[in-house]
Amino acid sequence: MSSILINALLSSCHDPDTLFNTLCWPTDSWPDAERVEALTTFIDGIGKLPQSDTSDDGDKVAFSIAKRDIFLRKVESIIWTQCLPLLLKVSNGDGACKGKRVPDGRAEITIAVCRLLSVCINTLCDTAVSGQVARAVLPSFQLPDGETEEELPGQGEGRLGIDVAIEAMSVILPAVSSNEELTTSILSSALSCIKTLPDALVSKITVRLIFTLLNCYSEDGIASKLRFILEDLCSWHKSDSSNTDSPVVTERALLCLTTLSDYLFSPAKVQQHTLPQSLSYTRPDPRCSLQFWRILQDGLTHKDNVSRKRALYLLKRCVALSEDEAVEFPSSSVSSEDNEEIIFRWAPDRCKLLREFWEDYALVMETLEENQIHVVRPVLNRIHTLIQTAANDSQGVSLFHPSWLLGVYQRMFHSENKSVMREGVDHLLELQVLRRPAFALAFSQFILGPFMDVMSESSLFHRTAGQSVGECPELGVKLQVFMVTFFSSLPQENRGPVLLQLVQRLGSQHWCAVPILFLSRALSHLPPCPLLGPEGLQALREVLRCTMITHQVLLRGAAQCFLLNSALSLTDVTLVTLDDVFSLLVHFRADESLRRGTPLWNQLCDWLADSEGSFRPCVRESADGTSTSTSPERETVRGYVQHQMELFLRVPASTDQTDSVPDPGEAELLAKAILLCVDIEGRTPRSGGEQTTGVSGGMDSLLRPLLDTLSRLHTNVYLPLRKTDKSLQLLLRLLQLTPARHTPAALLQLTPARHTPAAVLQLTPARHTPAAVEKEQEDSVTVSMETLVLGVVEPIQEFILRRLSGELQELCDVERAELYLSVLKEVVLMYSVLEWNHSKVQEAYFPRLLRYVLRTLEADQIPSVAGQVSRAVAMASLAMTCEVAALGVFNLQSETTILLVHLSSYFYSPAPPPAPPLSLVNFNQTLLKPPTAAQSTGVSEQGPLLKDWGRMAAHFIRDQWTCLGYGRRIGPPGPLELPRASGSLQAAIEALSLLPSGLVLPVLDFMASMLPQVALSEEALCVEAVTVSWKLVLGLSSNPHDFWPTLQGFVTMAFHHSLLELTEEQAPGLTVTLQQIAIELMELSQAKTGVFNVLIQHCCHTWLPTGPGSEGESQSDAMFSSALLHLDILAEACVYGPVFRRDQRLIQEVQVYVERLGEECAANTAVPSDNRDDQFPRVCVVAFLSRLQPSNQLHERLMEELVLCLLKKDEAISKSKQRYYSNSLQHRVKNRVWQTLLMLLPKLRGEFVGTVLGRVFEAGFVSNQASVKYLIEWKMVLILVQYPEHIDRLWACFSVDQEKTKTSVCTFLSVLVHLNIIMPQLKEKAVQWRKALDVILQWCFSHNFSVRLYALLALKRVWGLEGARAEAEEGAGGADGLGGLATVVKACLHQAEAMQSTGNANKNWTRIQDHFFFGGFHPVRDYSVESIFYTFPSLSEVFEDEWIPPWKFEKLVDFSQSASLPLRNPVPDLSQIQPGDWIQQDKGDQDGEERWAEVQKKMTPWRLGIQEQEPELGLVPQQRAARLGKLHSALLVVASLIDKPTNLGGLCRTCEIFGASALVLDSLRHVSDKHFQALSVSSELWLPLLEVKPVELADFLQLKKREGYCIVGVEQTANSQSLKDYKFPEKTLLLLGNEREGIPANLLQLLDVCVEIPQQGVIRSLNVHVSAALLVWEYTRQYLPTTGVKSD
Repeated sequence: MSSILINALLSSCHDPDTLFNTLCWPTDSWPDAERVEALTTFIDGIGKLPQSDTSDDGDKVAFSIAKRDIFLRKVESIIWTQCLPLLLKVSNGDGACKGKRVPDGRAEITIAVCRLLSVCINTLCDTAVSGQVARAVLPSFQLPDGETEEELPGQGEGRLGIDVAIEAMSVILPAVSSNEELTTSILSSALSCIKTLPDALVSKITVRLIFTLLNCYSEDGIASKLRFILEDLCSWHKSDSSNTDSPVVTERALLCLTTLSDYLFSPAKVQQHTLPQSLSYTRPDPRCSLQFWRILQDGLTHKDNVSRKRALYLLKRCVALSEDEAVEFPSSSVSSEDNEEIIFRWAPDRCKLLREFWEDYALVMETLEENQIHVVRPVLNRIHTLIQTAANDSQGVSLFHPSWLLGVYQRMFHSENKSVMREGVDHLLELQVLRRPAFALAFSQFILGPFMDVMSESSLFHRTAGQSVGECPELGVKLQVFMVTFFSSLPQENRGPVLLQLVQRLGSQHWCAVPILFLSRALSHLPPCPLLGPEGLQALREVLRCTMITHQVLLRGAAQCFLLNSALSLTDVTLVTLDDVFSLLVHFRADESLRRGTPLWNQLCDWLADSEGSFRPCVRESADGTSTSTSPERETVRGYVQHQMELFLRVPASTDQTDSVPDPGEAELLAKAILLCVDIEGRTPRSGGEQTTGVSGGMDSLLRPLLDTLSRLHTNVYLPLRKTDKSLQLLLRLLQLTPARHTPAALLQLTPARHTPAAVLQLTPARHTPAAVEKEQEDSVTVSMETLVLGVVEPIQEFILRRLSGELQELCDVERAELYLSVLKEVVLMYSVLEWNHSKVQEAYFPRLLRYVLRTLEADQIPSVAGQVSRAVAMASLAMTCEVAALGVFNLQSETTILLVHLSSYFYSPAPPPAPPLSLVNFNQTLLKPPTAAQSTGVSEQGPLLKDWGRMAAHFIRDQWTCLGYGRRIGPPGPLELPRASGSLQAAIEALSLLPSGLVLPVLDFMASMLPQVALSEEALCVEAVTVSWKLVLGLSSNPHDFWPTLQGFVTMAFHHSLLELTEEQAPGLTVTLQQIAIELMELSQAKTGVFNVLIQHCCHTWLPTGPGSEGESQSDAMFSSALLHLDILAEACVYGPVFRRDQRLIQEVQVYVERLGEECAANTAVPSDNRDDQFPRVCVVAFLSRLQPSNQLHERLMEELVLCLLKKDEAISKSKQRYYSNSLQHRVKNRVWQTLLMLLPKLRGEFVGTVLGRVFEAGFVSNQASVKYLIEWKMVLILVQYPEHIDRLWACFSVDQEKTKTSVCTFLSVLVHLNIIMPQLKEKAVQWRKALDVILQWCFSHNFSVRLYALLALKRVWGLEGARAEAEEGAGGADGLGGLATVVKACLHQAEAMQSTGNANKNWTRIQDHFFFGGFHPVRDYSVESIFYTFPSLSEVFEDEWIPPWKFEKLVDFSQSASLPLRNPVPDLSQIQPGDWIQQDKGDQDGEERWAEVQKKMTPWRLGIQEQEPELGLVPQQRAARLGKLHSALLVVASLIDKPTNLGGLCRTCEIFGASALVLDSLRHVSDKHFQALSVSSELWLPLLEVKPVELADFLQLKKREGYCIVGVEQTANSQSLKDYKFPEKTLLLLGNEREGIPANLLQLLDVCVEIPQQGVIRSLNVHVSAALLVWEYTRQYLPTTGVKSD
């Protein structure tokens, strides 16, 4: 058709050049696409005209040679002057495309120009020109230096945009395909672009360029280019495999390989048919490349699901190709010559086995794409099949590489569903094939990589069903067995390197406390084997120093114990030095794990003793500074310690006296080494010439250098300061690391005449009693050290007192003073039992120090460093003296005590005349910051020295309040005068704002003594003090180190017994403040375990009554009366027990596990108990209530008011929530309420019980959980046993309207089951028995099955009591005959026993009779605290964290037992019953193969091919811009008016499936709603969600209108359009109305159109989710291409 038109034009046009010029356009204009297409058609038509030598007028139009040459020159000029400049303009975005949107216009004009360029090149048929054009376009594919990927669309002058360049090059390639050099450059540039360009352009380059290039070649060219591409991709992946960009590399490599799969996986026989026999070109086989398989395996575990799908597709193609070829792969020659690892094999003779294996493998990998555990779990059986197939190989060559199995596990580890992740971990831990060395070695790097990554997930370690709190989690047990099996299976030469890498992984990433604890536990159980060298110990140090620094103390200590056990059993002592060992040991803290006297310490001593002489010799520095080595024959601990002592004390004499205090780490290491050495020698007696004179002699020889230095402290003024500091640091750590240091005075027989370094301790015969022998052996080291230090205690004290008395004047001396004071405090406390030393200390040393201190503090301040440091040291010395005095060291008549008593005269001294006479000028004294060096006129003082000024100033104020607190305790009795008291309190409030939060304890201690004095007179001031203190405590909640001591101090201060006794009339503001703080404290305890424990323990200790008749009984009653004012605290304690988050509960359960290890774990000995058990408040309040005496009216009143308060709580829950879930917070609170009420019953008055009995019966009518129901029934039975006169009130309960009772009548029928216990207490037993029979019979015919069962059981038990007697009397004609009632009863009982033929009815009848409440339980005999709080919850299927074991009442509190309320059950019958409820349904386990039959997975055969994987390949060019993988539309769905989570969840799923751009909700909190998640099935993870409140909706819609959206409403209005006729705009916003009210009127006016759904029914209303789904699908149908929609 075009040729005819061209002939017609040329025939009618005498000047074709004019027509040619007319169709061209000026270079500075932007032509229409139609004009470009017209020129294209014109050139294409002319180019096809025949050529002739002459031009004559015939019918046929022809070109002469001359004219054709002119025409070809013009065509060439079109390329350079029209096509390329216009493409450059398109790239730079010039013009507006004549009113069209620029993106659409650019795409249209680009296609038109590229077609013109193609026609021009084809018309010229000149490879030189086409080559020039290609070279002109080629630079556009090269990313300039410094330019980013995002800057590519506008590449600057002379360079095309990358998308335009792709289209242009795709039309040039056919013309230059013969130019090998040029096409190679183009291909290289394309591959470079694939590595650097954004994702959207990668697929375009692959399809438009690489495909086009390959299609231009013959078979030899295809093979060459494929080989080039494959090698480039593989080398790229190999070089970036260790980089963070590796996932991107894998993703793009897979995209290219999938695109080229039809070329790469063409069978060899097909290639042979297409080639001449003379040629031998073959396409590259990617199966022969190891890196190809690495790409494939990385893709199978890639985070992107499209990449995983591509990798699995390629794997299927490889398997299919191998099966079609039916030849061995790799061939024997390749296998023998190539040393690379072979990942994929194929053997034709085992084709069936291989095919089944890969089919199963593909099925497993596809199924793992699902996140639902019920879908994944059945496929695990196939994993067993895969493993067994890979492990069993009879021919000696493994057909299946283990790395394929690792991909399965890695996919499970990366699952978003924690259950799937847990299944994968469990499956791997139970993998029996790892017992084979080859598999263990193949799995080793996987264990060190992905497996260790997934093990860092704490949630995996939750205990499983059936495990009790305190048991080792199932995963922890499996992990231990796995580690032992795995390392035992590894080849011997690989165990050490693998273990080293594993330990290094522990220190190279963040680990939570729980995973690292159980990993450490697993390592500690490895069989002893020399595997770790110096690098291993260094790795362990990193774990201790960095990884565990923020973990909970107990868990950190336990992990330290396990790691030390691991080090002792796995260290190769021949490779490590003692330096390496002790450098590791210094990181095991004495207050967390490595404490002297624990089994772990003893184990370490034994290991060092056994290894002595085997350690690698240390390289030591000699006295002249040269490095020497010890004798290679023997390296002893003693020799090491002696050498370290020598190095430690070796300090140059010229050391600057202003040095800061040395790092205490050296002293820590040496002190630990000394004690270990002495303990080793004490446990292992030396032989021959090495034998010492016992522990004392051994320690003397070790400490002699230290003792010599200490003995010269006072006399040698030239002793280097650094040496004195280091010696005192070592002494301090030695004293702190030895427990039980303060020896009783009765055991010391030491005279003053023997104050020599060699003085020994004379023990009395009492220490040699058999009971003290073991203790004496344990403390021999401590006693020996105390004896040796005693000889130098005087020089130490003299030196320290001299230094504290004016010699410390530099800023660095403040820290030195802290060292001196710590040492002085230790030696004073240690030797205060010695009379001679005690007398000298309190009569000479301390009085002298105190006089100097007071002179310094009373003197005028000097604004210099020396003056201010002297004041700081003086105040610190005074504070330390007060702390020592508070421990009772000084006699009351001593001069030291007398001086301390006069402290108040200093702090309360009158102010100078201008100030008020009672102003407290010495409170909150501050230091004067010295001037800088530039301001100073005297000696130059360096600025950097003032860097610690703030810390020193804060400690100065803190020390003041320490002294003030002690002064209030020992000062004159009675309160201060009011002005001074209020001023002191005001100063304390000011101090709280001045001090750092961690230093306020002394202030709170002082305030505790001040508040009671001014509570009534200065109430506002007291309220301020309490409020400020509470805010300070709240601010410390994230700092556990300071929070707990501060909280304890605050509770002691704010809830002082004097403040608790205040009534609202006396101090309304203060009492309201305390009540509010108590509420906030309880709320804080919901998130921070142990907070409420502090308050309830303090209150119970405050209110706890003393024994009747004891001294102070009246005062005790006065204090106890305050409990009535704070009943809410007791009531809250009775029902306390937060429902913790899962992660919080895990930490608590693991802590219980560690505690139950006992002494087996040294952390339990080293770490003090924090008493933060969440059950402690209930335990404490129950113990408190157990001590109340009914004879005391105050106690009686408290119990009765508490009962009423608890009943009120129960009724409030029942009214607010008719139904509640088992083990929910409501269930737990009700359960705790009735436990407490049951426990208090024996202590209540009969009259009071009668008044509340009606409320107890009323509670029986409420629908309660089983555990609550049993407690209520138990209480009813006990009340009727104790007060039988109320039996008629029970009968009245059966007369209540049946509509109200419903199934709750079962509660009262359960009481009648225990009528045998109530009957003996009743009067007129026969009459009451007959009433019971009448009541029960009417319920035996209830329509409800459960009620009938309860009634039949009660009938059976009640008839058994008196039935035989009544029948006998009736037979004898007695007056009490039953008439025909006996026949009815027997018929009913016969019917019950005949249930065996009715299936489930018989099971339920059997179960209810065997149930614990009706079987082994006896309401009176089994009444105990154990039954109420432990046995009943366990039998009622309440969660285990609700069970309170009896030992807690014995160990944690002072529980008062009585005959009416024993702690433990007298008989064990009840505790031996297994839990279970008769209403539970049968549970059956599916067989593995049956579960496999239920695998739910939509399978797609790979042979459907590339069309699904790469939809763009089957599309026309206009559609290829659609991105591969998931498709998104421009549809925006707004659901802010919908409020039901179920509708929102289903709508989220629908929007995700059909590719909406986003879903708008009124609140993102819906996402966490379980009803939402039940219908969304994780679609919220893949769909963008926005939050727009309904009140913001109008503004949001207007904004979207401005952005070009069409607002569509789903509403039936007068102008609504039918859905079947409406054409949605591409940018559509779909507004959905409320379920009930639709779209509000104020929003209707903002709609552009309303759409309604055609209906045929009567209801005329669809669910909003259904309506939305219909519209979303219709939009999708209109806009998404058919091949892009995945069909179910």
